[in-house]
Amino acid sequence: MQRIAITAALLLLPVSLYAQWLDFPTPGIPRTADGKPNLTAHEPRTPEGKPDLSGIWQPEINPYRFDLIQDLKDEAIFRPAAQAVLMERIKDFHRDDPVTNCLPTGPSEILNAMYRIIQTPTMVALLYESGTGRYRQIYVDGRKLPKDPNPTWLGYSVGHWEGDTLVVESAGFNDRTWLDRVGHPHSEKLRVTERFRRVDFGHMQFQITYDDPETLTKPLSLSLAMNYAADTDMLENVCNEGNIDRIHMVGTGKADVQLSPAVLAKYVGRYEFREGSRNVPAFMGVTQNVTLVNGQLYINAIPLIPRSETKFDSTGAAAEFVLDANGAVTRLVLSQPEGDGIYVPKR
Repeated sequence: MQRIAITAALLLLPVSLYAQWLDFPTPGIPRTADGKPNLTAHEPRTPEGKPDLSGIWQPEINPYRFDLIQDLKDEAIFRPAAQAVLMERIKDFHRDDPVTNCLPTGPSEILNAMYRIIQTPTMVALLYESGTGRYRQIYVDGRKLPKDPNPTWLGYSVGHWEGDTLVVESAGFNDRTWLDRVGHPHSEKLRVTERFRRVDFGHMQFQITYDDPETLTKPLSLSLAMNYAADTDMLENVCNEGNIDRIHMVGTGKADVQLSPAVLAKYVGRYEFREGSRNVPAFMGVTQNVTLVNGQLYINAIPLIPRSETKFDSTGAAAEFVLDANGAVTRLVLSQPEGDGIYVPKR
């Protein structure tokens, strides 16, 4: 069977086109004496006294866009049927990944994409960079979520203020998107709660909670920081459906070789990003935890499939362990089409 690099299916992203105003100074923002954006200045307020969240925001580098679960023991939060769906998607090398098929990311898009917030007294709009025409409308005019909504890709959202925190509740998602790029599923019963709190001009704390009784045993919550993107603009992104060769996006989760537990055990450990392509930690995370459970090697919560004694396939990047003359691991190389990321053992 012909096998392609697994990461190709995961990393096909919309094409970024040239933007005219990438270096245009953002007007009306606080600046230091040398003219640089003052990101620690006080947060702006609206005439109504609420924090003004307006501006372009970028989440800090985090691995959740790829995999919401970073520790294998936490995988049990998903019900058995949902775990079975995940494993089938992993074995199929994500052939039906919505993103690589030019479909919306879904409820996890905000964990990765740069986005612009436009705030009015009755509505907060989010414009995502990661797809032409992709936006969300968050109504803050007192209306409730629809009881029987027509399912949509990004759902329906309403918000309210709890002190200085904007709380957004969303429902009405279709089940065609994935919770993350690794393939965790969700149902149409998914409810998402987000909390936005601007702590100063340039920093915002963000929390998201997924609650889906059909796929989760309990709500799943994540927290991360969002940073204000000053003196720049968003790029137009266009997804070209013709660049995807789905016929060859096939594979098998079966190993090419069988390795003994003793060989696999020497790879167990925690690895930190040291150098190489920044795309790798941006997608996979700056830290990788390799574990061995019941004869199966995992990188964070994703199976590693051996192709030789030192080379493995995974659904985020091909992995190679580099050994010294004594057989000890000196580095872990994660390879993606954009380049290699070099990780070293954490002592």
